[in-house]
Amino acid sequence: MATQVTLVASAFLLLLSIPFSTSISHSHRSAAINLFPTSPASLEDAYEALRVFEILGLEEKKTHVSGDACQKVLENLNSASSLKDLFYALKVNNILKCDVNSNALKDIASRLKATVHEPSTLLDIYYSIGGLVLIKDQDSNVDAYLVDVDRVFQSIKALSQSDGRWRYSSDNPEPSTYAAGLAIEALAGVISLESSEIDQSKVNIVKNDIVKLFDVIEKYDDGTFYFDEKFVGGEEQWGSLSATSSVVRGFTSFAAVTSGEINLPGDKILGLARFFLGIGIPGDAKDFFNQIESLAFLETNRISIPLILSLPETVYALTKKGQLKVKVNTVLGSAPPPLTVKLAHAFSTGAKDSAIIDSKELQYDQESGFHVLDAFPKNVDVGTYVFVFEIVLHDSGSEKVYATGGQIHVPIYVTGFIKINNAEITVADSDLGRAQTQKKLDLAGNDVVSLSANHLQKLKFSFQLTTPHGHVFKPQQAFFKMTHETKVEHIFMIGNIGKKFEIILDFLGLVEKLFYLSGRYEIELTVGDAVMENSFLRLLGHLDLDLPKAPEKAARPPPPPVDPYSRYGPKEEITHLFRAPEKKPPQNLSLIFLGLILLPSIGFLVGLLRLGANLKNFPSSTVPATYGILFHVGIAGVLLLYVFFWLKLDLFTTLKAFGLLGAFLVFVGHRILSHIALTSAKLKSA
Repeated sequence: MATQVTLVASAFLLLLSIPFSTSISHSHRSAAINLFPTSPASLEDAYEALRVFEILGLEEKKTHVSGDACQKVLENLNSASSLKDLFYALKVNNILKCDVNSNALKDIASRLKATVHEPSTLLDIYYSIGGLVLIKDQDSNVDAYLVDVDRVFQSIKALSQSDGRWRYSSDNPEPSTYAAGLAIEALAGVISLESSEIDQSKVNIVKNDIVKLFDVIEKYDDGTFYFDEKFVGGEEQWGSLSATSSVVRGFTSFAAVTSGEINLPGDKILGLARFFLGIGIPGDAKDFFNQIESLAFLETNRISIPLILSLPETVYALTKKGQLKVKVNTVLGSAPPPLTVKLAHAFSTGAKDSAIIDSKELQYDQESGFHVLDAFPKNVDVGTYVFVFEIVLHDSGSEKVYATGGQIHVPIYVTGFIKINNAEITVADSDLGRAQTQKKLDLAGNDVVSLSANHLQKLKFSFQLTTPHGHVFKPQQAFFKMTHETKVEHIFMIGNIGKKFEIILDFLGLVEKLFYLSGRYEIELTVGDAVMENSFLRLLGHLDLDLPKAPEKAARPPPPPVDPYSRYGPKEEITHLFRAPEKKPPQNLSLIFLGLILLPSIGFLVGLLRLGANLKNFPSSTVPATYGILFHVGIAGVLLLYVFFWLKLDLFTTLKAFGLLGAFLVFVGHRILSHIALTSAKLKSA
């Protein structure tokens, strides 16, 4: 029987082929075109689409959105729109540079200043401050600077909590990580709207708040960092992606308008980048926007720019002798500063203490941009390994600008062809251990065996697996399956003893598990692993097993499994039973009955002759004669309809036809009778 790759191993190997930590790629650009419509429903949607297209360099799609978007911008800026609509109208205008009247911006600036200086919620302050910053950047002739910066600063700071999170308003005691990002971004706007030098003590207070917020950051085992949203009392709930994106916008905006260092570890900023890249391509437009914009902020932030080490492949075959390739980029795929990638060491997951590679520098390929390890060392065998990489920047000054993440652990899977040797199946006596039947198998071929045994015997099956370098290979799955002719299956796990895999089935102890079912069993072997290129499931043969009769209280075998697709198969043919036809009368009797039915018709004709019926009074004029002919044709049609009803028509069809003929007869009959009545009246008067 031909071998086939097992489902579990092949599916797992497919998952392993996914690239490791890739930057933004062409797939994101294709997804952006599909996720964002060219005619957004709101200004918020329009801004998100335009911002994503701008970051990804999709200028053509950006042009498609601009027409309707500018119209909505002008409508909102020239009306009493909500603070949120004004905020997003100004954001869209900041990208498209619509033809906005300077006087309209002055009126909006006055309204936003009034909102900022009045007691309001964090969202109102955020939209107002953000709107004033956008107006300042778009029109230098409009005075967007704040008069009382200290008061605005304190009104925002009053909503902060000791753990770095913020509240949405003084009436809402629940703190929120998402609100913290909004507050820090609003404080950055307040600093940029200060006409003079900002008090450095206020800047330091916000920096401490940012550091405290990073103290409660969440972490995965792979070095990924993210912020979780713990606020549950508001109307709108935000997930980890939205909360993390809000914080990234906040601290990068604050760093952009202030000087001095913000004491944030580079590994946490790199971990945030890994979080956004690790979610792949979101299927929701809002999540996609949060991902792309956050990565854009991390790409240009002043604190530390993360560098992403990626591998196009993490599965390598010994049979193909491929190269290990590593690439380093920024989160948006831009080229990094001059650097070297070193393979610090590599070890097998089964033997972490013994390194297979020690400190090797990868060669840089100028054309492809990859750092390449030409060949794996000869001691690399089939298995799962961890390669530890280090990014070394050439310029020492770049270490303050970029975050490399120190040692980066990457799982590498080396596949190969596993040799299967010394397969042997034996039937022996349970008490003496003497072999009754012993057969060798070529598991790489099509050998099958035919065996027989009883409950006083046991079955022993063993084989060996070796890697291309001759080492013992332990697969993830090795199963021995027995299937009874009634489709009852029994699966046994095969263990390893030293260099050999072996299973011993003592049928005397298995009679209850086998439900005392005697008869023919098919025996199959399944061996599979993600790194085993020749994983297989094959039929070994069959076993005729003689077991004792089941006791009365013994467990019954389960019902055979029902094929879920059988419901779509052909159904059983339904045989209908009809009532036997009733006995018909003799033919002579039927003819006599027909004659009796026709007698009235003959009597009718005789009666017409005796009464002297004739056509002497038939109208001679053209129109009355026509009506007369049509009337008699209608009468003939009714009689013919009776005949068809008797032969083939059903009652409903006959009634429909009779309705049409009846209306026709009423009309022509009325006309011809009116003519006869008029003629009679003239004769009497004459």
